[in-house]
Amino acid sequence: MQILSVNVGRPREVVWKGETVETGIFKDPVAGDVHVGSLNLAGDQQADLVVHGGPQKAVYGYPAEHYEYWRSELPGVPLTWGYFGENLTATGLAENSLHIGDQLKVGTATLMVTQPRLPCFKLALRFDRDDIIKRFLLSRRSGFYFSVIEEGTLSANSPVEIIHRDPLG
Repeated sequence: MQILSVNVGRPREVVWKGETVETGIFKDPVAGDVHVGSLNLAGDQQADLVVHGGPQKAVYGYPAEHYEYWRSELPGVPLTWGYFGENLTATGLAENSLHIGDQLKVGTATLMVTQPRLPCFKLALRFDRDDIIKRFLLSRRSGFYFSVIEEGTLSANSPVEIIHRDPLG
């Protein structure tokens, strides 16, 4: 398992269905070491802290392997790393191999799987299509939210190692 891309973004205002919406779903890859804090990565922010971010959703990881599926499902969509709003695009973060409570060493940080992603309307905003939320859920390709057990740094090419398996997982 390995990080392929570290993605961050600040909230921005966009017009969606005639309304101005603030969102942090737009993430761009960054180079070099990135600090992992207890609430997010350096350079990253969430717009709506009621439902996004916080200690249980500090980092969002998405399997790089899922991009091939989505490229076949959504031809013409420019799916670059971070397109799903993930902070970490990584190999080996499969939903059938990680469980809530598992802990991972990523760079010098320790992360714990806390929950799968349940997307809100901002995923539809990002893709500019109303059907993406249903398609995302039906695909069972959700990725994971992580809490930060130990702050540290990580970067693209950082290895990902499972250091603890939750016995109830």
